[in-house]
Amino acid sequence: MRKFRFRPVRMALAAAMMMATPAMTPAYSQNNAGPASVADLAEGLLDAVVNISTSQRVGGGGGSQPRMRAPDGSPFQDFFDEFFSDRENQGPRNRRVSSLGSGFVIDAEDGIIVTNNHVIEGADDIEVNFADGSKLKAELVGADPKTDLAVLKVEPDKPLTEVPFGDSDRMRIGDWVMAIGNPFGLGGTVTVGIISARGRDINSGPYDNFIQTDAAINPGNSGGPLINMNGEVIGINTAIISPSGGSIGIGFAVPTELAVNVIDQLREFGETRRGWLGVRIQPVTDDIAESLGMDEAMGALVAGIIRGGPVDDGSIEVGDVIVRFDGKTVETMRDLPRVVAESPVGKAVDVVVIRNGEEVTVKVTLGRLEDSEQVASAETEGGDSTADLPATLEILGMTLAELDDEGRQQFDIADTVEGVVITEVDPDSAAAEKRIEPGDVIVEIAQETVSTPEDVRTRIEALKEDGRRNALLMLSGKTGELRFVTVRMD
Repeated sequence: MRKFRFRPVRMALAAAMMMATPAMTPAYSQNNAGPASVADLAEGLLDAVVNISTSQRVGGGGGSQPRMRAPDGSPFQDFFDEFFSDRENQGPRNRRVSSLGSGFVIDAEDGIIVTNNHVIEGADDIEVNFADGSKLKAELVGADPKTDLAVLKVEPDKPLTEVPFGDSDRMRIGDWVMAIGNPFGLGGTVTVGIISARGRDINSGPYDNFIQTDAAINPGNSGGPLINMNGEVIGINTAIISPSGGSIGIGFAVPTELAVNVIDQLREFGETRRGWLGVRIQPVTDDIAESLGMDEAMGALVAGIIRGGPVDDGSIEVGDVIVRFDGKTVETMRDLPRVVAESPVGKAVDVVVIRNGEEVTVKVTLGRLEDSEQVASAETEGGDSTADLPATLEILGMTLAELDDEGRQQFDIADTVEGVVITEVDPDSAAAEKRIEPGDVIVEIAQETVSTPEDVRTRIEALKEDGRRNALLMLSGKTGELRFVTVRMD
């Protein structure tokens, strides 16, 4: 399993049967009290679940062993010299490291198997072991570390058993599920539990949207299927939380809602081809929502536009709040990367944004997210703290000055940054609470550009007259990276 250490769920089936599950189908439920037995269901699926063993060649330790010497004049000196010369010429010795995981067949005719990326990552050899004891060498079709999925292909000499995908979006908290895998190398193990939660973000990747289950998942279950009571895969078991390495009843599976599109792309292209919007975003807090005149905190706040990206044409602006993308509501910031990534490259989509308090719909053609994209970073050194700055203004716990050449030199601010420089911050102020620091540059206040300290004062007073309690500031870092913060004005 992935290193979130996980353990078996020690759950009494008799007690589990007493839990109400109105979504159960008659074939596997009795008086809505849970599955009377999953024996028939498991019997038809065990042959579709496989054990995956991998091996990797790892170089031996570096450095050479000390050479033994015979006493001076010994008749064995030539023997020692020849022996250790041969060992040194061999170089470091390699060793093989093996690991085990699970997988399942989704296409019996083409021999296609799904597993986790971390099960096969770095492997030199991949072998698939079937329930009947047969073994086949597997070829890696493609892998996606961001969702921890991988697709393998084998050449079967006899018909395989496959398992179909179901709709994870229809599953509800409390629905019964069954996990099949090879925990600790024990093949063909079946465990039963319920869906404990949905949409879990465990900070393992940019598209986290896990199903949480209390069905026992242990090391070796990685890549195995999580199955509903109709015999359909609704998740791929991926990670567990455990202080000791075994199941404590908190396991996570990649939902098929996310996985199917990735698997299809890996089968077709050998890689993922994700949509790309070309924006930098941050969460919409309650304070930011109030500052923008929004009824509730939702959506993704655009904090920057990537040059040369799909929306570098002005269709989306810094300060916009994206609330709908291609017909899908963006409830929180982390929803946006997932729905964009799931969209086809080159697709023209409608994006609904809140701009200046009004809803605006723009049409955007998506680019392609490159996995090898690099984020440019700039390192700066502190300037002369004794440099003179122009006349200053104190407001909201910040000391402000016009941004001129001396200010740029003092704080190492790039020439491309424009606005009002913050020279000091009162440590007991609301600005300090929001981690505003000397050298930050105020670019906008409440979505209006400012270029002098007096502009800042004017905007703050106007906001107070409108009854606003917070001021929304767009701040630029020294190299031009943007972010939004709200500062209390009372």
